[in-house]
Amino acid sequence: MVYTHKHPALLIMGLVLLAIGASVSLGWQEGIVEYLGLEKHVWEMTSLTFIFGGIAVVVGLWHLFATHEEGNLDYYLSAVAGLIFIMLIAMLVRWYLAPFIAVLSKGLGPVMGDKYLHQVLGLNYVVLGILAGILVVNVFKVPRWAENGVRLSRLGLKTGVILLGTLYSAAELRQLGALSVVMIGFFVLGSVGLVLWLGARRNIPNSMGGVLSAGMGVCGVSATVAAAPVVQAKSVEIAYTIGTILLWGVGCMFLFPIIGHLLNMGHVQFGAWAGTGILNSAQVAGAALAYQPDGIETLKVAEIFNITRVLILPIIVVWLAVWYVKREENAPGVNVGRVIFEKFPMFVIGFLLMFALSSTGIFAPAQHYKGKYFDNKIAAEKLLSEEEAASLQAEAGKVQRQDRQAAVARLIANRKVMSPDDDDALRGLANAKVLSKDANDVLKKAHKAVRHTAKKVHAFRTWITWLFAFGLVGLGMQITLASIKQAGGQPLVIGGIVGTAKAVLSLIVVVLFVRETI
Repeated sequence: MVYTHKHPALLIMGLVLLAIGASVSLGWQEGIVEYLGLEKHVWEMTSLTFIFGGIAVVVGLWHLFATHEEGNLDYYLSAVAGLIFIMLIAMLVRWYLAPFIAVLSKGLGPVMGDKYLHQVLGLNYVVLGILAGILVVNVFKVPRWAENGVRLSRLGLKTGVILLGTLYSAAELRQLGALSVVMIGFFVLGSVGLVLWLGARRNIPNSMGGVLSAGMGVCGVSATVAAAPVVQAKSVEIAYTIGTILLWGVGCMFLFPIIGHLLNMGHVQFGAWAGTGILNSAQVAGAALAYQPDGIETLKVAEIFNITRVLILPIIVVWLAVWYVKREENAPGVNVGRVIFEKFPMFVIGFLLMFALSSTGIFAPAQHYKGKYFDNKIAAEKLLSEEEAASLQAEAGKVQRQDRQAAVARLIANRKVMSPDDDDALRGLANAKVLSKDANDVLKKAHKAVRHTAKKVHAFRTWITWLFAFGLVGLGMQITLASIKQAGGQPLVIGGIVGTAKAVLSLIVVVLFVRETI
């Protein structure tokens, strides 16, 4: 069978990508870049478009004018059209649609502290990418020349999960503390078990129950993607799980801070509750910042609990592998070792390998969180100027907390942030908006000078973003309205029950047993 189609689409898409890159590099999109706040994406908008555009033009000419015969060359190069098709949509969503929605939502006014509507509702490139794919397949249909390449989308998601391991290190494990390990272990395992039990009672497919249990129990989208191959989940089941997680997270972002204030919870208590009860990482951070907009103590605790969930993911994958084989094959005497060896996905092993390498310091200093680490050995040009120091000195009297007063005094005296504790105090001061905008800008500049992101990890983070963007757009292209109707609304019902149970029970545990120290 010959897979390559003699069609001009790939060549046209390549020319469109080259045109986008050229217009950005020549400054023709300067107004759009400024309006949408795309300054940090300019490098991507030129380099990626030229790379993928060049590949598309070359292979597109081959599609049109070469003689195609059955074989590996035909099979693999035929996939380029679908790959470029997905990437073009992902780029338009990532660079134009998602930022435009962010601008519109900011114009509606802030909600949830300094979080805006697009963040609260999760209308970011992840959700918009899936929706774009669903729109393509249900309204326009996936073109025949793109079908072979669309199948690559899951490979993109798996590769993204592997690279997630580079963002963490064993330093986090040492800092987690017994409280977060016990709480997260109990509620993750409990949530997974409850979803599987309810799924069996409500007769949903094992694949749906398995992927939903990982998403609701562990850490949202990443866990959903990691567990999907183990339980052979369909694209629509993955989408249902992601949708359930995001919808639940929206409600939690609004309700958690309100309940926390009503109960007068401390920063550690609320951080522990949010990190346990809210699934999506961005929504955990949003709830923590909404609860304490004048500091980062709550956010740091919530991040600790969130990390614990990520690191427990391989255990859940093993559990689901054994559970799924027993359910599907009706084999009471299942050899657990054999199942783990045969069913445990290689890309999760890749995640563990990258985590181990990250812990050695090969990508970033071993003491880091997501590649960020403190280093105040900075060049002279990054020190505060006399004018910037004077502006802080003029407003120092507005600062009330003693730790922040001391941190500001050391910053003025040394023209740089002197310690991680000072950095935390100054970040909290900036969040509190006690000082003027100009003074806060000085604090942010000082923070950026000492809180570095390792170059390798920054690159990994960029790749992860694009792999997920590519994979989720392709995932959307495999979801039809008919398959959505067939799946029904059971995932939302089960997700709501489990999410509510986790939120209520974890709140009780936090109020009864968690104090303001870990």
